[in-house]
Order: sequence, then structure tokens, then C-alpha cells
Amino acid sequence: MKQIKLFSLALGSALVLASCGGGNSKKGGGTKRFTSKTGWKPNEKNGYFFSGKQQKQKGWPGMVYVDGGTFTMGLVQDDVMHDWNNTPRRMQVSSYFIGETEITNYEYREYVTWLKYVFPPSDPNFKNIYNGALPDTLVWNNKLSRNSYAETYFRNPEFDYYPVVGVSWLQATKYCDWLTNRSNEKALMQKGILPKDLYANDANFNGESTFSLDKYKANDAELDNIVDKNKLQKQSGIKTSNQRIAAANRSATSGIVEKFRLPTEVEWEFAALGMQKNRKYNNYLGKEPEIDKLKGVKGRNRGMYMENFKMAKGDYSGVAGWKNDGSPTTSDVRKYQSNDLGIYGMYGNVAEWVADVYRPQIDEDFSDFNYYRGNVVLQSEKNADGSYKKVGNVEIKYDTMANGQLVYKGLPGEYERKVVQDDRNYRDGDYQSSLDMSGTNTDSTYNMYNSVRKGFVVNKYGNVVLEKQKKTVTTDITNEVRVVKGGSWLDSAYWLDPGHRRYKDQGKTFSWIGFRVAQDAKDTGKRTKR
Repeated sequence: MKQIKLFSLALGSALVLASCGGGNSKKGGGTKRFTSKTGWKPNEKNGYFFSGKQQKQKGWPGMVYVDGGTFTMGLVQDDVMHDWNNTPRRMQVSSYFIGETEITNYEYREYVTWLKYVFPPSDPNFKNIYNGALPDTLVWNNKLSRNSYAETYFRNPEFDYYPVVGVSWLQATKYCDWLTNRSNEKALMQKGILPKDLYANDANFNGESTFSLDKYKANDAELDNIVDKNKLQKQSGIKTSNQRIAAANRSATSGIVEKFRLPTEVEWEFAALGMQKNRKYNNYLGKEPEIDKLKGVKGRNRGMYMENFKMAKGDYSGVAGWKNDGSPTTSDVRKYQSNDLGIYGMYGNVAEWVADVYRPQIDEDFSDFNYYRGNVVLQSEKNADGSYKKVGNVEIKYDTMANGQLVYKGLPGEYERKVVQDDRNYRDGDYQSSLDMSGTNTDSTYNMYNSVRKGFVVNKYGNVVLEKQKKTVTTDITNEVRVVKGGSWLDSAYWLDPGHRRYKDQGKTFSWIGFRVAQDAKDTGKRTKR
């Protein structure tokens, strides 16, 4: 009995010490006051090292912050397609920003108009830049259907706020790169670092002389005539008057707009589910069938589907006079209510490209954190004198889409990059992941998938034509097929479930696939009450 009392006393004392933290414990909560081991405090004006001002994280217009967390990816209501490519798996996602809506016709017309202005197609060197970025409006054509969307959908202001379609994955990624440069250009204009009348001078936008984030971060001499260095130093927090120290410390990453990109598959699915609002404390409350959550519950919308999808065979919008979703094809990106995070259109209207290369299985055993297949490591190339090599006005390289459009790989003035590592096939498709792997084959070109190998010819009219594959192929799986998520106006309710996944060739275009953008974000670490 005494031993039991002694044990209870010892246990109680241990719990008290653990809860109080012991005698030497210090309160956490993050670093508030810091002194380096050298004795210098951050950004002391008489010092030699300046880390710059910490910027408060703010979302760019049209972007929604998504707090990261753990969830079950690929959890679907049913699998009538029997693809077996979306088995449930536990995943962790870090925080990020995602587009409030899909990219609209208006926003994409901003892009192609800028290209037309800076790289006029009348110049033989630039003729394919603008034309290759245009959406394929012929995706609306149907041999047994009449519509005029091929002529009106992209250009007519009535469709300004409808999702852009007819854009391939290749084109979508180039839009993201362009948006990164233009958003940073605008942010620097607002801060006075770039002149607010930048576009009043045509000399600033003449082929390869244009602003880019690469040039700005590298302190490129080409920007010296438009960058206000005094304002730049003042806003950077570098207080020294010693110009050598200022030059050594200058970091052009402070205060810039985070790079835009396509969301990954796991990010897209996590944002679509909006599970942060569907929980009590640290427990998710379960997943309802998406089709049940999309019905209106009040007023004239009660019982109506509040998303744009195909109801049944031959029924895209409902009966005349009492239309269900009311949209026979695409609709305004904000026509229907958002999900709990304030993100529109995740369940219908158009399906969306995401960043990932498609494989039937997701290798959660190797990575269960920010899963993404498609990593290709790029490195900026340098000239013999150590300066960065840039794309010239006549050295433009292109990718070829299935319809023959040429999509630029880099715009004139941007830094050239080379591939130093390609992990798209990692653990699935390379020799090490094949059944006959002996460990001696190191051929990086090996591909265990017997898929289509593309070839192109130029016909007598000067058009690029995709050659038909002569060999028998056994799979569609290549490093050039990308994951498509979500349902569309052309899809049944089955595809509305965020867990479902399918794939399409990155160089093809469709009337039912659009895209939205994403950005990295810093995790806040905050915990809400419930």
C-alpha cells in the first residue's frame, strides 16, 4: 500500500513539473527579440549585415489563403469508372494561396494583348509568340452541333467573366510566368520603385528590353534606367551609407509578389473540400456527397442545383421557364455560391488543369507531404563572363501543341534555363521502377510505358501537323499527360467529387477545361477556438 502511495506521489510530482515546465523552462511563441552570436542586432545601421524588413503576408487581389493541414486525399463516394486511381491516402498540405475563381476571358485577354503590344506578330521574329498564346476557339466546334462560340466566346465582352477555355496546360503555365512578372511590376510601381508612367514610354517595352522578375532579383543593369534605387534601399531596411555594404546586402526578394503557378493536385483537392470549416476542434466532421451539398435550401433556389454540370442525357440546364442550374454551357465564374473558404467554381462550370504529371498510383509511401509528381529542376545559364544568358529576339524556342500552335518556352529578355534534373518518372516509369530492373541500366531515356512518341511535320502551307503513331501503343501514360480535376458543364455529377481524377495531354485543348492559379504561402501556425 505504501509503495502505491509513493508511486502516486512521484507520478503527481512529475505531472506538476511537466505542466509547469520545470524551473528553467521559458515561454515559447516565436522569436521576438534577437541578437546574433556575433553580438550584432538585426539591421544595426553601423553594421555590415542587413536582413531587410519582414513583410506581413498579404494575399494578392483575387487570391484566397488556404490554411494547410492533414486530410484524406482520394476519398470518393463511388468509383463507377473502376479506374482505381484514387484510393484514399493520408496527406499533409502546407499553406498556400489559390485563385478565388478560374482565370477568365478578361484576364487571359490582358495577357495576349500585352504579348501583342510588346512582341508584335508583324515582326517575323515574334510572329509565333502572340499566335501561340491564343486560345483554340475551334474547341467549340462540333460536327453535329450548331453554335457561334468559336467566334464570340473569347472576344465578346459579354463573356468577359466566363472561364477561359481552349487553353492547353503548356499555355496555362506560360500565363502563370507572365502573371508573376506583371504582378511584381505593378507592385513595384505602387511602391514608387518603378515609375508609375512606365507604360507611357514604348522604349521600356520593346522586345527583350522588358521588365522581368529575374532581372530585378539579379540587379540586372538593363533595369538601371527605370529602378529608383534610393526608394528601393529605403524600403528594403538597409540603413547604411556605405554603398559597398549596401550592394553586398541588397536582396530583391523582399516585398515581391510570390510566384504564380498551377496548383498541385493535392492542393486543388484540399481547397475544393474546404475542410477547415467542416470540423470541431481537431476533428473533421466527415464528408457528405458533393451533389447533396450543392442544392439550394432557401427561397426560389430551394432544391435547385447551385452549380453548373450536366443533369442528364440531353439536359444541361433544366426545363424552359424553370431552369435548374440555368447554364447550358459555361457561366460567369461567380454565378454560383462559393465553398466555405470563399473559392468559386470548384465543383462545376469547367474542369481544371493542375500541375501534376499523371500516374495511376500516388506514391504516398515515399512522400506524404505536399505530394507532387512533375519536378523538373531548372538552372539559369551563364555566359563566359559570368552574366546571365538571356533569350534573344531571334533565339526563341517553342513547344508544339497537338493542333500545331507553337508555344514559346521563354520570352525574349528572360533568362535562359537548362534542365539539370528531371524527376517526372521517379519511381514510376524509369528503369528502376520496371519489373526487369537489374540495377545496372542507367539510361535516363528508358521509359517502361509503351506510349505515343510524338512527331511533327510542316505541310506545304507552312502549318505544323502532328504525325500519326505508326507503332502499336499499349498506354496513354507519358510524361506529357497532366492531371485534370473537377467537373464541368459537360460532365455528369459523378465528376463533381473533388477526389476524382483523370488526365489529358498537356498540349491539347478542350471546351470544358480551364485553370486557376496558386502561390506559396507561409504557415501562420495559428489555432482558432473551434
